[in-house]
Amino acid sequence: MITNPTRQRALRGHKATRPSPRAANTTEHQAVLAWRLTPRDRWIIRMLHEHRVLTSHQITALAFPSFRSGRMRLRELFQWGVVDRFQPFVSVGTAPMHYVLAPAGAAVLAAEDGLDVKDLGYRHDRAFGIAHSLRLAHTIGVADWFTALVDHARHSDPAEHAALCAWWSETRCARHFGDLIKPDAYGRWTSHGAEVEFFLEYDFGTEALTKLAGKLTGYAKLAEATGIITPLLVWLPTARREATARRLLYRAWQGLDDPDTVPLATTTAEMLNPETAHPSPADQIWLPLTTTSTTRDSGSPRRALHRLLDAWPHVPAPSSDNEGGESAIGTDMPLLMAPAPTPMPPPNPRGPSTCRR
Repeated sequence: MITNPTRQRALRGHKATRPSPRAANTTEHQAVLAWRLTPRDRWIIRMLHEHRVLTSHQITALAFPSFRSGRMRLRELFQWGVVDRFQPFVSVGTAPMHYVLAPAGAAVLAAEDGLDVKDLGYRHDRAFGIAHSLRLAHTIGVADWFTALVDHARHSDPAEHAALCAWWSETRCARHFGDLIKPDAYGRWTSHGAEVEFFLEYDFGTEALTKLAGKLTGYAKLAEATGIITPLLVWLPTARREATARRLLYRAWQGLDDPDTVPLATTTAEMLNPETAHPSPADQIWLPLTTTSTTRDSGSPRRALHRLLDAWPHVPAPSSDNEGGESAIGTDMPLLMAPAPTPMPPPNPRGPSTCRR
């Protein structure tokens, strides 16, 4: 250490946080918030409670026209004690600010739903616990995946009528049917008049692929118990890992009592075209499990997200009787649980939502 001292420039990676005055979480302050918070602010509160943590870039892409306007509003919400924030350490560059729900925001959410804060399952220390979780990167990755879908919908041609109609967190999925499956998320996407619902398995490259293949048994049991067939989407980081995963998944899929109850498609992040304005999982990158080719060209068998049901004629389109994805998962949610927020923030810049009611 004496012969190789730390250079001064190496100590400049973290700047001291400038103190920001924050309002105390009192009853009077919560009353003031009644006229300060906009519908978009309340939507952000509900999204943070549902998904635990979102970055400044994700919130901006989801709900604001520009990063500057999003940053300014998030700063105000932080000063009002509605949201809290932290910045993880990264070895290269600077991580974006990560936002979680703060006590004043939890009080607003509980009041809206007629619950006590404790009934929401909210605790300030647990909210900040995600900052030290070994699953933080995975949680942010899943949020990035769905954020890209919302961003695609917001910037798509109005004639496409694209919208993300449901986005359920891993926590909500686990509470609802954790005894059978524990997907990373549940979603519902509509585009060009076609609608598809799905479970997402977001592979971060750290889980054994044999464990991933073993999950198909649980999805088959869920379909048998509910009588509802819901496609399973598997997102992988590289084409090489996708090829290996498809072999293992196909072997496990063939071993099911009724393989048709688990329609499955895979893709990889490498399939996204970086030259497009808003690359997203909605693009023509999905390969159904029964398809063998993995090429991407003019004759590619890969399909866009909203066209996946064409590969599975036996899978009916989602029911239009319920909102928020209830066609796949029923309505018997726990009474003391905040309802799932709509993934598309109010007001919708493209007009009314295209999700079927």
